[in-house]
Amino acid sequence: MNNKSLFCGLLIVAVMFFGCKKETPEAPVEEEQSQSMEQMALVEQQTTQTEREVVEAKRKLVKLETTMGDIVIEMNEEAAPGTVKNFLDYVESGFYDGVIFHRVMRGFMIQTGGFTVEMVKKEPGAPIKNEFKESNLRGTIAMAKLGGDPDSATCQFFINLEDNSGNLDNQNGGFTVFGKVAEGMDVADKIASVKTTTKMGMRDVPVEPVVIKSAKVVSE
Repeated sequence: MNNKSLFCGLLIVAVMFFGCKKETPEAPVEEEQSQSMEQMALVEQQTTQTEREVVEAKRKLVKLETTMGDIVIEMNEEAAPGTVKNFLDYVESGFYDGVIFHRVMRGFMIQTGGFTVEMVKKEPGAPIKNEFKESNLRGTIAMAKLGGDPDSATCQFFINLEDNSGNLDNQNGGFTVFGKVAEGMDVADKIASVKTTTKMGMRDVPVEPVVIKSAKVVSE
């Protein structure tokens, strides 16, 4: 009888022991599951970030380093692909390095891309087809061209200081907007405030040259 009681007691202890041992792995399972969900969230976050970086990487930005500060221009290939390509070709060839803002009109626009400090006109490439689509609003970048010929733009461009859509959108087939100021509109406004004069038969030329020291693509 004592042996039977002893056996039953040992059996109960064994059941309790192995029963407890069986329950212990459940605690870390929940923690591992939690970690797995966190890892999934992290992967999702990283994926979203990567997608955002890819979208941002597609932006084409050009920095104009001027004697009055930097202006960063964001290209608009969707609106004017041929004009953007033309502009970037000039940028990458170094054509704009050393040119001045040769026409500055406060409350209207500032124009550059064609003349050196000595007021020597640079020899441009072939004219391009007009791609007018976007309005000439404040902060947009557009191509200058000859009067009477919509397809006469070459290398000169300007920054709109105000909403000039009522004027420039309706002249000569419209002036092609191919980008906008992403950074440095305050610099453009500062350039617009300089004193101007007449030089070499050209009006609205800054008395003290405002020079583009360099123009370069900073992302694409």
